[in-house]
Amino acid sequence: MNRIFLFALAIAAAACVVASVAPVAGGAADGAPPMYGVTIPPGYRQWELVSVAHEAANYDDLRAILGNAVAMPAFRNGTLPFPDGTIIARLAWKYVPSAENNKVFGRDQSFIAGPPTNLQFMVKDSKKYAATGGWAYAEFIDGKPAGEAVLKTCFPCHEPYKAQDYVFTHYAP
Repeated sequence: MNRIFLFALAIAAAACVVASVAPVAGGAADGAPPMYGVTIPPGYRQWELVSVAHEAANYDDLRAILGNAVAMPAFRNGTLPFPDGTIIARLAWKYVPSAENNKVFGRDQSFIAGPPTNLQFMVKDSKKYAATGGWAYAEFIDGKPAGEAVLKTCFPCHEPYKAQDYVFTHYAP
């Protein structure tokens, strides 16, 4: 009985490892390198949660903002500018109703993350990326990097947030 339990535990652990590696597999190496040279950082799904958002209108998606170990103290303490080495991840999914949850609630009120739409990163290196406020930008769809035309829209969109070191998101404790 004990061996069966240990075997089942080993299978479950292996499945977790495969599931956690899957979003990183097939990263930027599958396509043209992003113009900033940013690839998908290993282990980003284990980073801490900074905040969440529901973006309506044209996007109608749910977003989770994660920060690496360099970013999190700056977010918590309100430190600006962010230190070099900061990486911020934005994961987005379609915003969809949950039939399963709504059945329990007895009415339409529950929405959940549906299919993923894209994955974005901001990487802080004040010297290397001085021309774009010290930040590099990356976007991946299905693990493949977005083209240069898409990336050229990132910095202009962030420019109005110069006083916040070009970062939209505030820490949600």
